[in-house]
Amino acid sequence: MATVIVIGAGLGGMSAAYEIKAELGNAHDVILINNKPDFEFTPSNPWIAVDWRQRKETSLPIEPYVSKKGIRFIASGLQALQAEQKQITLTDGQTLDYDFLVLCTGPELAFDEIPGAGPDAGGTVSVCTLSHAEHCRDSVHALIEEPGPVVVGAMPGASCFGPAYEYAFILDKHLRDKKVRKSVPMTFVTSEPYIGHLGLNGVGDSKGMLESELRQRDIQWICNAKTVGIVDGKIEIDELDEDGNVRKHHSLPYKHSMMLPAFRGIAPLRGIDGLVNPRGFVIVDEHQRNPKYPQIYAAGVCIAIAPPKATPVPTGVPKTGYMIESMVRALTLNIKAELEGAQPSAKATWNAICLADMGDTGAAFVAMPQIPPRNVAWFKKGKWVHLAKVAFEKYFLHKMQTGDTEPIYERVVLKSLGIDKLE
Repeated sequence: MATVIVIGAGLGGMSAAYEIKAELGNAHDVILINNKPDFEFTPSNPWIAVDWRQRKETSLPIEPYVSKKGIRFIASGLQALQAEQKQITLTDGQTLDYDFLVLCTGPELAFDEIPGAGPDAGGTVSVCTLSHAEHCRDSVHALIEEPGPVVVGAMPGASCFGPAYEYAFILDKHLRDKKVRKSVPMTFVTSEPYIGHLGLNGVGDSKGMLESELRQRDIQWICNAKTVGIVDGKIEIDELDEDGNVRKHHSLPYKHSMMLPAFRGIAPLRGIDGLVNPRGFVIVDEHQRNPKYPQIYAAGVCIAIAPPKATPVPTGVPKTGYMIESMVRALTLNIKAELEGAQPSAKATWNAICLADMGDTGAAFVAMPQIPPRNVAWFKKGKWVHLAKVAFEKYFLHKMQTGDTEPIYERVVLKSLGIDKLE
């Protein structure tokens, strides 16, 4: 009997535990480890920040649901990984051995790389976690009581740009609903070389469409923005040119600022030679397996993906939901193959499907594969996207409750559209 340990119970980790258990059955043990007792649907965090959702609507306890599938759950953080010994130590003092380890840890938020940034420093707020979104909500309440300038965007090295755009549009709608938008000048500040780059060299007409949406909402923007610090209620920004030289310095006063940080790998993994890159992201091959430690697989935001093209201000590559699901499907089949004495052969397509809410409308894109050059690059907007994202929130939470990560009707619909998880 083999022991498969999954660390992290986010979009990738919880799905991985369910899929691996479904494939391996009771012949092998599956253990899910997470530093929180609850699953949180991260894509809903911008709604949390403007009081459109509450915690109980976008999170659920993990143990009652996974235990029904025969998965053991431990609510504890990772303290250390002894990759040579195939052993992990948890923050609660437990030491566990594994035959296969699946890392779905998500990232560490690198606010400390920008002086004054982040909720702890008090300079900016965030929607990266549910708790951060609730803290952001308090700042939004204060903004409505005492309107003033708003700065939203992404700092150098950020890789998840979608939530920054979403939040800017959602906050604009919320402020209009509260009848205070006229007193709140808004600026979108991003490390992207152009609006709609998204860390992906753009998708379809993302540049033109998102620029148009910002203009319609009277939101100004600064691209190639290198945030250098937050001091005395001002965000200090160096705007770079195409060669990386400072073109202009901006000192933006703000009443409310939500700035997404750069990500890095979590502390217990950083520095493990051959497992992670210099930023602490897990190195994987085409089968989601680490080359040096083949018993370790990884999926999601914690894996290393090189940007398709260097930019004047560093930008990372986003790992979107369906892309993560494709990684999970591949590693599940590869672990099963290894346990049956075969070689891993499954490869994730890394196709991307993204629904971005804009408050009263939305934008959707399909990129197949996510990293260019692509076979398909499609970007559309409409009120239907807002409704689709609301429906997807309910649908995904339902999947995490039932443990059925890919119902047959989902598989049939995506297959009919030519969207597959595996090559």
